Amino acid sequence: MPETLLTVIQRGFEMLRLSQYLLIGGLWAIASCSTQPTPSPETPQTTTPVAPSETVSSATANDEAQVTAVTASGEPDAYTFAVTVQSTETGCDQYANWWEVVTPEGELIYRRILVHSHVDEQPFRRTGGPVIIQPETAVIVRAHMDPQGYGTQAMQGSVAGGFEDVTLPEGFAADLATAEPQPGRCTF
Repeated sequence: MPETLLTVIQRGFEMLRLSQYLLIGGLWAIASCSTQPTPSPETPQTTTPVAPSETVSSATANDEAQVTAVTASGEPDAYTFAVTVQSTETGCDQYANWWEVVTPEGELIYRRILVHSHVDEQPFRRTGGPVIIQPETAVIVRAHMDPQGYGTQAMQGSVAGGFEDVTLPEGFAADLATAEPQPGRCTF
């Protein structure tokens, strides 16, 4: 076989391999947006519905992300939270890049990274966990908007008692914006 034909065949195989990686990466990105966790056969799943907040505060008008509903499933020290976020997104230049669960004192318990914008999906709901808390543990669930940062709207409560809308003090636990984990580059 002439060397040029062999080179063409090798490049063809390289392109095929690259296409497979892109396909796998695309499927992974789509799967990461799943709205429901996959239940473990060993763990019985119970859902504790909580009262969603339907109030729309000035946070959206000010380009801040706000949490509008929280539900939890699972068991103590292994809860999955499903969080609904409303935000004014324009693409990777302005999007909600995570939601998190923090203590009333401002300590990070769990952060769910959002890898892409949700321009055409508002509000949107994403699950995350395990959130390692007890049913009665009081927590705050809030969202972060890139590049604006945290707003003052959040939801506060517990798995056992439910969650309700709360207005946080300006600058509440703002230092968590640099805490790990941090999102990578916005994918779209």
